[in-house]
Amino acid sequence: MAFSEIVSFNKKKTTFIFIGGKGGVGKTTVSAATSLWCANQGKKTLIISTDPAHSLGDSFDRIIKHVPTPIKENLEAIEIDPDRAMDEYQARLQQQQKLSSEMQMLQGQMDMMSSSPGIDEVAAFDKFLQYMRTDEYDVVIFDTAPTGHTLRLLSFPEMMDSWMGKMIGMKKQLGSMAKKLKNIIPFMGDDIDDEQSMAELEEMKKQIKEARDVMSDHNRTSFKTVLIPEEMSIIESERAMDAMKKFDIYADSIIINQIQPDDQHCDFCKSRRSIQEKRIQTIEDKFHDKHIAQIPLQAHEVRGIDQLEEISDILYGKDLANGPIAL
Repeated sequence: MAFSEIVSFNKKKTTFIFIGGKGGVGKTTVSAATSLWCANQGKKTLIISTDPAHSLGDSFDRIIKHVPTPIKENLEAIEIDPDRAMDEYQARLQQQQKLSSEMQMLQGQMDMMSSSPGIDEVAAFDKFLQYMRTDEYDVVIFDTAPTGHTLRLLSFPEMMDSWMGKMIGMKKQLGSMAKKLKNIIPFMGDDIDDEQSMAELEEMKKQIKEARDVMSDHNRTSFKTVLIPEEMSIIESERAMDAMKKFDIYADSIIINQIQPDDQHCDFCKSRRSIQEKRIQTIEDKFHDKHIAQIPLQAHEVRGIDQLEEISDILYGKDLANGPIAL
């Protein structure tokens, strides 16, 4: 099966592709090449870098902003600015929730989160929610941060669902207590925002559940792992895919990057190639149920659309007639 055949698009709903792996294996190059291929298929494509140490702009050799930045026809890109993303998120909370008493606590939680290392996952999840609900793009590709960050991002719906459940439970307890106090303290006024506040909390919880359902929907969301033929990369990738199973996230494919060309005139090259061939066999044995593609080590730094198109051709081929089938 051609690697292109495992990428499928929905007719009316956005398709989401997460590309992850250990740091330094070439995730951004693969992500950018994949986005170019999707755009060349005539699909309106957005690629989002969730890595705080952005390199997507370097790959495209373009300045990419916090908002959708045109790259070429059918393709836009975003590099998330975590501080700006959190400011936008907080402003939206203030507008929607009008800072009722329990939402002031939520605001305090957001303030703490904005100074924590996990703010990039919060920002990335918020972008996922945004584009999940609008279906503005045919496909949204997430160029993720190294594995640990990515697993926190993928687990975010579970954490937020639990958190919102506790908030709703606390709100109900406070509401019950307030009603009892009204019978004792005659001058205690009514909380006019009580029902609205509860409805908004319930709506947020509903959105989080929808996000969790989409992320675990194998027809809409897939995860592609990039690794290099080295033992540490293989081990980390295996652990990551085992962890993703807990959230029912589907990893459908493996991209083996930086494979040493077979050069019989270079002893060092032959030695490296021999070791890599053993590692490639290990990868094929461990991930026999995944689609596996290979990208040879390039003689030059991959930068700019022309060179990314070359990687796209290696992965997906040039023949657009054999492209993906819309579901």
